[in-house]
Amino acid sequence: MSPAELETYLHAHIPLSRAMQVSVVQAAPEAVVLSAPLAPNINHRDTVFGGSASAVAILAAWSLLHTRLSAEGLASRLVIQRNTMSYEQPIAGRFTATATAPDAEAWQQFLRMFRRKGKARITVVSVLHFAGEVAGCLEGEFVALGMDPPS
Repeated sequence: MSPAELETYLHAHIPLSRAMQVSVVQAAPEAVVLSAPLAPNINHRDTVFGGSASAVAILAAWSLLHTRLSAEGLASRLVIQRNTMSYEQPIAGRFTATATAPDAEAWQQFLRMFRRKGKARITVVSVLHFAGEVAGCLEGEFVALGMDPPS
């Protein structure tokens, strides 16, 4: 899936991504990088609202899994189950969220479970960057559920 295809998908299926002006910088099996500007995500202190930062980090992690599952030809309903978010510094401008692929063993175990049970869970990390510095980090646990057969 190309960055343009992923961005079109996100804006069509997750309207918040359009409202936040999220753009896809990179969409590859090893990493997804999203970017968002300050203006639509600003808080009362002229920095990025924490909820926006968290949303972009979750969206990057979700996008990585969506891209990888699509590449495997696996249709799924992908949802976040839980996450932790740490904020290292204020973000006062355009920022990125980079989600990196889980290690090969964890990914293979996730795929085996999904194919066998129609449900699997995996943890993905997404790091926020602003002005060349780490601004925050999300660790999210996602669940992939098999699609119900058409009735």
